Amino acid sequence: MDLKELSTANFDEEIKEGITLVDFWAPWCGPCRLITPSIEALAEEMPDVSFTKLNVDKSRQIAIKYNVMSIPTIIIFKDGEVKDTTIGVIPKDAIKSKIEAVM
Repeated sequence: MDLKELSTANFDEEIKEGITLVDFWAPWCGPCRLITPSIEALAEEMPDVSFTKLNVDKSRQIAIKYNVMSIPTIIIFKDGEVKDTTIGVIPKDAIKSKIEAVM
């Protein structure tokens, strides 16, 4: 499943309701490519959660706003509020546990 691509134009609208996982990434980031299959698999398993990605090279202002200093960074939002931030590659089960803790 392809993740919805966020940008400066649609970011606030996409995170304002429900639970949204945002994968902050860049095309040149090797570790980002490692974590993508886990996030895509969770998107299939957890249809009530919005799984998205944001290219930090294209939307630098948002990365700065949320203090994203290294990638991959995963931020889980609930109704527009940051509930969890993870930096680096972590196992799929760990990501799922973090999402479930927010539900």
